[in-house]
Amino acid sequence: MAAPAGSLVAAVLASSGRLDKEDLGTRIGRLSRRVEELKGEVCTVINKKYSEFLPSMQSAQELLAQVQRDPNVAVAEFAELKQQLERDTLVLSVLKKLQQFDTAMEEYNTALLEKKYVVAAQQLEKTRSNLKMLESRKGFELKILKALRTELTVQTENMLYHLGEEWQKLVVWKLPPSKESSSLESAMHSELHLHTVPSKEEEIAGPPVASVLQAFAVLGELHAKFKIFGQLLLKYILKPLISYPSLQPFTEEQSDVFILHFKSKEPNLDYSSPIEVFDKIKLVFEVLHKYLLNVPLEQPAEDRKDCRVILPELLGDVIWEELSDCLIQNCLVNSIPTNSSKLEQYIEVIKSTEEFEKALKNMQFLKGDTTDLLKYARNVNSHFANKKCQDVIVAARNLMTSEIHNTVKITPDSSVALPRLPDPGSGDHLKMQKTNKLPQNNVVNLENETKLTQYTFSLPTCRISSSVEELMKLAYQTLLEATASTDQCCIQLFYSVRNIFQLFCDVVPTYHKENLQKLPQLAAIHHNNCMYIAHHLLTLGHQFRYRLTDILCDGAATFVDLVPGFRRLGTACFLAQMRVQKGEILERLSSARNFSNMDDEENYSSANKAIRQVLHQLKRLGKVWQDVLPVTVYCKAMGTLLNTALMEIITRIAALEDISAEDADRLYSLCKIMVEEGPQVFTPLPEEDKNKKYQEEVPVYVKKWMTFKELMIILQANLQEIVDQWADGKGPLAAEFSAAEVKSLIRALFQNTERRAAALAKIK
Repeated sequence: MAAPAGSLVAAVLASSGRLDKEDLGTRIGRLSRRVEELKGEVCTVINKKYSEFLPSMQSAQELLAQVQRDPNVAVAEFAELKQQLERDTLVLSVLKKLQQFDTAMEEYNTALLEKKYVVAAQQLEKTRSNLKMLESRKGFELKILKALRTELTVQTENMLYHLGEEWQKLVVWKLPPSKESSSLESAMHSELHLHTVPSKEEEIAGPPVASVLQAFAVLGELHAKFKIFGQLLLKYILKPLISYPSLQPFTEEQSDVFILHFKSKEPNLDYSSPIEVFDKIKLVFEVLHKYLLNVPLEQPAEDRKDCRVILPELLGDVIWEELSDCLIQNCLVNSIPTNSSKLEQYIEVIKSTEEFEKALKNMQFLKGDTTDLLKYARNVNSHFANKKCQDVIVAARNLMTSEIHNTVKITPDSSVALPRLPDPGSGDHLKMQKTNKLPQNNVVNLENETKLTQYTFSLPTCRISSSVEELMKLAYQTLLEATASTDQCCIQLFYSVRNIFQLFCDVVPTYHKENLQKLPQLAAIHHNNCMYIAHHLLTLGHQFRYRLTDILCDGAATFVDLVPGFRRLGTACFLAQMRVQKGEILERLSSARNFSNMDDEENYSSANKAIRQVLHQLKRLGKVWQDVLPVTVYCKAMGTLLNTALMEIITRIAALEDISAEDADRLYSLCKIMVEEGPQVFTPLPEEDKNKKYQEEVPVYVKKWMTFKELMIILQANLQEIVDQWADGKGPLAAEFSAAEVKSLIRALFQNTERRAAALAKIK
């Protein structure tokens, strides 16, 4: 880089010591000229360069524009050619598919005429595939496709018709007339003929079964055909073999046909054992496997590696669910034991079920794991409990809806056979300890060492429905069964017994409602039934407590909570009947014309008739309740009703304001009828001589008996006798009547005199 002028001058001055002004000017001028020269050169170079560049640039731009126009034209032409090529290709493809459709249809027709059903079916499927491909061409619709579709449908139906004809020749059903109902007789007319027995003339006689079935498989109709076959097999062969114990399958093989038909033998039981049924069903499956289904088939399926069709498995899929359900409902259910002691024998049924399923699996009718049939058989304990509980409830309900009036006599000596409690020496220490806490005899020592008799807690003599006695026996037997069952079954049976008694409270009052309201005897029997059941429920749970499963031993095994409900049920029914009878008594006495003006013959006759009707009603009740109600209940009931009649008579007479001497005599005679004949309605026992005791104790049961007798005394007494009977409020009259009532009677019986006033003054 050149040094600045100042520096150069400074350097010269420094070296020479002086500055030459003229030399400096010369040099500057020279430099200026050089600069101008350089400037001219630069301008020349730049002008030369750019004046030549612009034309070349414009030429390049024109070339670029031309190049851009040429590819666009080429692309458009290429696209047009491409579309033309695609159209031509599509047309060629469609023409090719149409040609393939036509070729396949011709080959199909040829194969069908020659009865080469598998080839025909394959060609038909090829035409279907071609048509499907043609129909998938979007935006390319041909009117001919509709015609092709119609032709394919017609030919498919034609093919299926021919295959159906061949199938009906191979598998022939001979069935009973459709008018016949399902019965043993109609089942014996069913036959299955299989014309599939291999023979030397097989090729001449017609196509083998494999050809027909393979053709069905190719057309996708095999499942539908087997569904129809399976339904016929179930209806006419398998289900009858399960339902009718006497029906036996028989086979007959001839030169060109195998026949399966039935015979009947005398049945030993109402239903077949599962072992026998399994053997019969297994025979049918063996026949089908050997003569119809043991042929390999191939089913076209591009999305599956294994295209093999297993015919037994296909039939099994179609019928197994319905068949196993029928086997369970009509065979295994009936074979479930009704007694726990027979449960061990059921192992044979489980084993037979396992062998049956194993045989079907070997023949490929079944696949997979354990089926519902085997699960049901193995779950016998649960089914036993369910069946036992169901049977118990059904039996109990039948007893509850049977007639009430069929009775048996219950006495203090009556007893129900009870199961033995665990033996203390049995080794069951827990049960032994608990059992030892029970009293060892029927006598309980009191503090004063007096002893209760064996009848202290017994139910009094009465009559109960025989059905209720059977109901209690059923309860005891079921609980005894529970003691020998598994824990689950034990619990179910225990609660079934509780359900019996809860069901009784719902069913009996509703089912017998009308009779219990109308018939006094049935109301009394129902009352006894409820008390009898309540009596047993007090100890029923305790008797079995230490024999049941441990879950129930901890206080759950009790029926005591049901006792109040039964007592209320019996009492409510009988009290309702008592109210009906009281109403009838009061209605009859209402026709006595208030016992007034007895000197009138018509009035006296009405009153007499009313009393006679009341006594007749009570005597009739006495007869229907006799030997039915416990003696104490009978006497209380009859005493209450007789007391109702006496109270009504007393109230009516005490309300009279004027009683003449003749009225008093006739009222007395009416009352005398009640006093003399009233006790005679007390006949709780059939033996006449034993009823006297209860007739003598009438005052004990009839609250107003002595009041009635005092009223009779008043009707016949004079004023002094009435005052004496009153005895300053301490006599027998004062014990039965109030002072106001006595004064009212005196005023009605006696005229207003000084003597009456004096007597009234003494009644205080």
